[in-house]
Order: sequence, then C-alpha cells, then structure tokens
Amino acid sequence: MRGLFPKKSVSALAVAMAACLTVTGYGLTAAPAMAAKAKKANYSKEFVAAAGPVQEEIAKLEKLKAGGANQAQLDSAVAAAVPMADAAVAAVAEGNDDDKMAAGNFLLSLGTINEDNELRKRGVKMMIESGRLDAEKLPAFQFYLGNFAYATKDYATAAPALKAAAEAGFQNDALGPLLVDAYAQAGQEKEGIAAFKQAVAARKATGASVPGSWFDRATLVAYNGKLGPEAIDVAAMSVAENPSNTSWLNAAQMVRTFAGFDVPATLDLFRLMDRSGGLNNDPKFVRPEYKEYIESADPRRLPGEVVRVIDKGVASGALSLSDTWVAEARQNAAPRIASDKASLPGEVAGAKAAGGSKALNLADAFLSYGDAAQAEDLYKAALASGGADANMALTRLGIAQYDQGKYAEAKANFEKVSGMRQPLARLWVIRTSEKMAGATAG
Repeated sequence: MRGLFPKKSVSALAVAMAACLTVTGYGLTAAPAMAAKAKKANYSKEFVAAAGPVQEEIAKLEKLKAGGANQAQLDSAVAAAVPMADAAVAAVAEGNDDDKMAAGNFLLSLGTINEDNELRKRGVKMMIESGRLDAEKLPAFQFYLGNFAYATKDYATAAPALKAAAEAGFQNDALGPLLVDAYAQAGQEKEGIAAFKQAVAARKATGASVPGSWFDRATLVAYNGKLGPEAIDVAAMSVAENPSNTSWLNAAQMVRTFAGFDVPATLDLFRLMDRSGGLNNDPKFVRPEYKEYIESADPRRLPGEVVRVIDKGVASGALSLSDTWVAEARQNAAPRIASDKASLPGEVAGAKAAGGSKALNLADAFLSYGDAAQAEDLYKAALASGGADANMALTRLGIAQYDQGKYAEAKANFEKVSGMRQPLARLWVIRTSEKMAGATAG
C-alpha cells in the first residue's frame, strides 16, 4: 500500500489567485492641487518670461479636453506644448524653489491632460524636490510619484517614493501592492517585504484594516523570490488580519512549502487545515492536500483519521472513490478501525505509567479517533516523564485542548513550541486566538 501513495505535491490556491492580480489602474484622474507653502512666491525674471506661454497653452488644452477632444487630438496638442514646458524648466533659476515648484506643476498639468505618466512623474518629482509642498501634502505626492514611476517602469524611483508615503502614514488601498511589487520589479524582493511589513504596521497604527490584496501580492513576491521565512511570515500576518478559508489554505501552503517539515509535523499542519477551514475550498485546489493528509496519517497507523478524511474529501468533491488510490487507502484503513479502537482503553494505564514515547503514541491514537480528553491526559503524561519529542507532544497537547474548547490552555502550549515546528505552532496560536476572540464576542 505504501508504494501507492503520491509524492509530495503542492497546490498553491492563494498563489494561483495572486498571480492573477495586477497592480494597474491606480493612475490619477486629475492633477493634484498645487499645494505651495503659504508665502508669496518669488519667481525669477527669466522663469516668468518662459512661464507665460506655458500657462496660456495649458489653459487652451484644458478647454480642448473639456470640449470632448479625442485621445489623438490631446496627445498631439500636448506634444506641441511640451517644448514650451521644457523651456520653462530650463529657465528655472538655480536655487529658486518657487520656479521649480511652478515648472513641475506645468509638467504635471500637461501630463494629466492626456494621461502621460512620464510627464506626470517628472512634474511631481520636481514639485517634491522644490521643498515648497505643504508638509501634510508631501506623503500624497510621494504616493503620486511612486504611482507614476511604477506606471513608467521606473521602479528605482517608485520603490523609495512609495516607501516614504507608507512611512508617513498615507492611506490608499493600492499602496501596499504597488510598494512590494515595485521593489520586486527592481530585483529587491527582500527589501520589498521589509518595506511592506513597515507599511502594514503604519496602516494598522491608524486603526485601518489591511486589505487582503496587500498580503496576496506580498506572498506572491516572497514565493517567487524563494524567500522562505518572509513567505511564512507574510502568510501568517495575512491569516491573522483577514482569516478566511482561502487565507488559511494559503498560510498552510506557505509553511508546508518552506518550513521543511517531517511527516509528523506535516500531519499536524493538515490537522490545522482541517480545523481552520483551509480544506473547505474549491475541490480542485485542495485535492493534493487531502491526498497528502491521508499519506501523512497512514491507513495502517491512524486508520480512523484516514477514513474520516477520505469521507470528508469525497463528500466535498475533492476526492472520489473511483480513484483507485483513494479507494485502496480506504479499504486498507477501514477494516483496522474496530479492533484498533477496542484495544486502546486497556493500554492507558500501562502507557501512563511508562510515559515517554509510549504515552505519546497512545495519545496520538486517541486524538485520531476524536477522544481529545483522553489524548490530553496521555500527552501530559508523556511530557511529565520526559523521553518523548517535547515539541511534538506540546503541539498535539494543544490540538487536544483546542478540540475540547480549552483555547487559553491550548494557546499557552502552542507558544512553548520551538525548533522546526515553531512556524506551525505560530499558525495554531493564530487560529486559537481567533476562536478565543469568537468565544468572547459570543
């Protein structure tokens, strides 16, 4: 039977979904207001002379656009006006911030008329560099700069501008995906994830929720960049912020892909998928998860759990008994259940007295049959006597307590887990905290 099991496979539902996302469509529909500091402007004589024709031309172009001119007409008219704007830029007196602010605004205005992001980028960049923007407006203009730079594939400009906007607390639902993707496009995925985490913290500090699209994009960046710890971290942040069947599946998949678990830890991860709703997704996305869950539990070792998981998978449409592999797994497990289950009570006293691995193994059997109370008692005996894998025993003790609704005790035990299992325990802590919050709300 063992040879019939498939090799480990990873279906990446959330990654597949995130791959369909695009970070476009965030362009401004109008030029932002020219927010100069409240003092009289002091333009140079040369700049004033060059600025006059530009102002007149922009006024004409705005009327042309308001009159319903088509895109080709606008493009042609703006192209004819750009040399005038460039002349005004060239006339900016060295050190004259008022000149620079106005010249930048000319470029921004022209770019907004025909939605030319290169002109917009140049204009906003000059306005920022002038130092004449009101302090409270600067974060928004950093976002505009990052937005336009991203649109023109100038990621070296986009990334730091978006980071500055985020650090200043600017709020826009597009900011997170643009930020992390700009860094990724610049070949700085690790720096992008770090900037993303800072942006999440800044947004949460204002009391605002973090959109799921932020985490989808960051997870994809970390995944594609093969940044294991970052992928796990972002996935955990995602499920803590926006728990759902999809986010739970995504978080479990990231941990499974990058954590390097052995079979027992993988089994406990699938148990988390089962209890969190991660398996309750589109059947075609979770079919590999069901099959690896069955393989990890093993029909010969935990037959009751295998049959339960197969029956759940069949009922959901993720598995079919017409699949020879599934049918044989169930046929191998089902006949073992009655005798296996009947033998367990007689072994309790001896296992508790022996402690260590014997208590741990019997506890595993009781947990797999849904007798969480007896499993809890045996896991405690295994831990008290020593001689068993403490991190495994703590994880499964927490699961047994979780199954009984003892969420505070379960959380405390998950928090004690270290080593290879720590990413798994972190997800269990998040799930247990979610249940505790639901119980309190109820």
